[in-house]
Amino acid sequence: MNKRYEKLKVTEGTYVPPAVSDYPEEEPYAGMYKPVYNRPFPKVDASYPYVNDTWQNRLGIWFGYHIARPILGHVLRIKYGLRWKVEGQEKWSRCSWTVRKWMKQYDLSHGAITIANHCYRHDCASVLTSFSGSHHMRIPMFAPNFRTKDQFFLRIIGGVPIPAPEEGLSAMKAFNAAFDEFDRRGYWFHIFPEAKRWDWYKPLRPFQKGAFTMSYKYNKPIIPFAITYRPRTGIYRLLGPKDEPLTQVIVGAPIYPDTTAPRAVETERLLNLTHQTICRLAGIEHNTWPSSL
Repeated sequence: MNKRYEKLKVTEGTYVPPAVSDYPEEEPYAGMYKPVYNRPFPKVDASYPYVNDTWQNRLGIWFGYHIARPILGHVLRIKYGLRWKVEGQEKWSRCSWTVRKWMKQYDLSHGAITIANHCYRHDCASVLTSFSGSHHMRIPMFAPNFRTKDQFFLRIIGGVPIPAPEEGLSAMKAFNAAFDEFDRRGYWFHIFPEAKRWDWYKPLRPFQKGAFTMSYKYNKPIIPFAITYRPRTGIYRLLGPKDEPLTQVIVGAPIYPDTTAPRAVETERLLNLTHQTICRLAGIEHNTWPSSL
């Protein structure tokens, strides 16, 4: 048993799936998988079109939001029993409309940054299906992933490749300028601050600061999502892998940045508060990782 699982404490009734891998004990950002990078993709440097307004790209994203995403939502409901709940509500819902309706009480007119734990292949879709086609979304992503078999999916959900450090400062400036433009348009952003995906991992790993720096810079609230699990039972044992749990999403109230506070102080506050909130949403009473490193 992984030592961090042994020390983990959760609320009564919270399901903790068995550890499916020998998770690293001291390297929370370690890669757990070796994807096959065999698809062609343009070089991600200063000349890459991070803001791509061609009709082909706009059509692909429209297809992703209005066709592919609703279909994928139904697939996840069948295969993983996906359901949603807003913090404070007792009942779960199979319809993401409950989340969208709940969000209308908040001022999100300038967009928001959604944050979640990075815990299975379709975790991003689990969050995005909460909004249906309601919002434009842009998602900073590890550039090599665009050379995998998931390339098409990553592009149509609004993925934007992050240039590698060796591409130089000019590439990063172009990437940042693109997100300045996305912010000007009122787009939403989605970020996994745990950086790397660890399948069915229950403890919440330390967060990297990028998402919270963006929240402060663009004055966008953070909406915390916790992807949690329940045992695979009944008909679901016939509809998906028996060794994988069912999934559910709990959404917390938006966390607004205080842009009058010093950036470093406020970024740290946002990070710690979001980490604590997602732990609470996930039913974690004692987490075994710090909020950040």
